[in-house]
Amino acid sequence: MVAKRIIPCLDVKDGQVVKGINFEGLREVGDAVDMGVKYSRDGADELVYLDISATQEGRRTFAALVERIAQGIDIPFTVGGGIGSIEDAARLLDAGADKISVNSAAIADPSLIGRIASKYGSQFVVVAIDAKCIDGRWTCTTHGGKRLTDVELFSWAREAQERGAGEILFTSMDHDGTCAGYADEVYARLADELTIPVIASGGAGSVEDIRRVLTEGRADAALAASIFHYGQIPIPQLKQALRAAGINVRM
Repeated sequence: MVAKRIIPCLDVKDGQVVKGINFEGLREVGDAVDMGVKYSRDGADELVYLDISATQEGRRTFAALVERIAQGIDIPFTVGGGIGSIEDAARLLDAGADKISVNSAAIADPSLIGRIASKYGSQFVVVAIDAKCIDGRWTCTTHGGKRLTDVELFSWAREAQERGAGEILFTSMDHDGTCAGYADEVYARLADELTIPVIASGGAGSVEDIRRVLTEGRADAALAASIFHYGQIPIPQLKQALRAAGINVRM
């Protein structure tokens, strides 16, 4: 059985890790490199770095920061934000990232997924999806959650898989930063409809929340930010509790 992964998410703005609620009210919580080093030492399986202002501000993710991260940690990490071309992806992979994440640019030009996957392999391509439930329909957003689209979550996830995505990282904007639990039923449906791994993001507030999304939600990995950034649940303690609950995690 493939081990479930625990993935701290570091939203980065100007080199600093920030956190908000429902994508709003951001505040700084620490240095991007220092926090990554700590999580690596604590036993995180992977890290995700998202340059959350890159697309909104129309600039590229800084490869220099990625180089510093790669020098400081010894676990895989994914980088996203402002990636709109094969050249952008190449710059980040060459700088040391293990995977790249595309979101807004992929919705604008779905062929981008296939072009990157064809050149580097699907295992390097994570398609991130930020969506909110509006009148019972999960609607995708772009530009850091600032712009609504007419794209529906499940159909887009299937298309992303067909175009070559190696993983789907879905964040429920309704749950993000609330520490009130994940959208478990949504992840369970994604697990039914997809054959590639699904990373759950948005709403982790307790060990039980993570246990539930990995079992009832059938997510392949649980991504969280607030509970790790503010020291609410240390990663070693979390993994011990999950192992005690019968979930296969790397210790």
